[in-house]
Amino acid sequence: MTTAEKIIAKKTYLGIEFGSTRIKACLIDDSFAPVADGSHSWENRLEKGVWTYSGEDILTGLRECYADLKRNVKEKYGVTLTGFLGMGISAMMHGYLAFDDNYELLVPFRTWRNTMTAQAADKLTELFGFNIPQRWSIAHLYQAILNGEEHVGRIAHITTLAGYVHYLLTGENVLGVGDASGMFPVENGERYNEKMIGQFMELDEVKPSGIKLGSVLPEIAAAGEKCGELTKRGAELLDPEGDLEAGVPFCPPEGDAGTGMTATNAVRKGTGNVSAGTSIFSMLVLEQPLKGCYPEIDVVTTPDGADVAMVHCNNCCGELDAWVKLFGEFSELMGARADISDIYRKLYTNALSGSPDCGGVVAYNLISGEPVVGVERGRPAYVRTPDSDMSLANFIRAQLYGAMAALKAGNDILFEKEGVSPGSFTGHGGLFKVKGAAQQMLADALGSEVSVMSTAGEGGAWGMALLAAYMDGNALSLADWLDSKVFAGMEKSTLKPQQSGVEGWKAYMNNYFEDLVRS
Repeated sequence: MTTAEKIIAKKTYLGIEFGSTRIKACLIDDSFAPVADGSHSWENRLEKGVWTYSGEDILTGLRECYADLKRNVKEKYGVTLTGFLGMGISAMMHGYLAFDDNYELLVPFRTWRNTMTAQAADKLTELFGFNIPQRWSIAHLYQAILNGEEHVGRIAHITTLAGYVHYLLTGENVLGVGDASGMFPVENGERYNEKMIGQFMELDEVKPSGIKLGSVLPEIAAAGEKCGELTKRGAELLDPEGDLEAGVPFCPPEGDAGTGMTATNAVRKGTGNVSAGTSIFSMLVLEQPLKGCYPEIDVVTTPDGADVAMVHCNNCCGELDAWVKLFGEFSELMGARADISDIYRKLYTNALSGSPDCGGVVAYNLISGEPVVGVERGRPAYVRTPDSDMSLANFIRAQLYGAMAALKAGNDILFEKEGVSPGSFTGHGGLFKVKGAAQQMLADALGSEVSVMSTAGEGGAWGMALLAAYMDGNALSLADWLDSKVFAGMEKSTLKPQQSGVEGWKAYMNNYFEDLVRS
């Protein structure tokens, strides 16, 4: 059966992921290979001190992304999309979306990028004996209660961006367990922690609010479960042209961490992955529960409910991209206009020739606050001493190190205080598109092997499409299914840490924190 015939017969799976700068759709067939994609660029805005996207941004972005996929399918295969065997929605995790009884948004979406909930996060962490990061939904809810915000008394539901879009398309208020574990702690990989819900409800500030946390949070589902179908209203919302038919089964909506783990075959205990785009985070599936509680390390779950140590950093490629764009402008000014992909490739590859410690140059990619390194507000900067070696290679190498520095700081705590073995990580996302550069630097930073698969550029939308395919009557565990059905024979490159790079990172991090304190 040709790809066109599969599309006509609706033998494909669709994943849509709302990233920080791009909404992407990935269509796969029964071989699990991408056959078409679509995208829509968008940007968060800082409005009245809040990083947000409007409700209209979300709806328009969803439609435009699907329309782009539909156009690409028509151009590539000469057929029209009308349905799928399954589909699913993923999005940037956490943040705060609060709704009334009619599912009307009560306040603008507060994204993961906001660092406005320190008071609530600290109080809840102490109360639970469990790290509650500032970006988690429960921290936002509690902070709104502490602030006496008017909308709190009208809250009927809170959810994530993935959960909201899933609701719009299916009418089901549910979340995958991985995404849910970033709203409120879960236990046994299947339900919210009942003891902690009780502790929250007993707080003096919470009692008068009328919040019933158990009913406000969305239901939880694990990978493989069916979570509703595309409604007629949802089909019209997604495809106003009317070609898309209702009835498509949906898998649980997931966060970008869960789709990243899926896309890198890192859901089995002992495996890890690093996702690097606008933000950067690492996920290491735990063999044993953590003994301590650390503000730099979140405990979330895989899409099938296994505990994961997550180091999530708000900033990664944003400042790096700005510098690459600047060099692109310079090339145009010199009359040597170059393709932006070539500029990335040449700058990143040249950075490998720089000093392992970046010659004393330090870059801070902090467009927004970064709790992992104790920075409240964004202040992108670079710093060097008068005797530093300010070469182009060292400067770009410092920018690449800066994109990973907070991630290294968080993982160093995991490795040194918990004795967790770094093992091996798989990298995916835009940072790894230039072969070998960021991959080697990350291996040196983590002191572990780092692999990049041939699908590294596919990202979370592909991972979401895989989760939609996994829903289709599988008896295997998610880890076994990925191993045997999706990644068997997958091409990948693996780089080991180099001692010079490991030592270079130590010097760089010493400079990083020394300069951070001085500033």
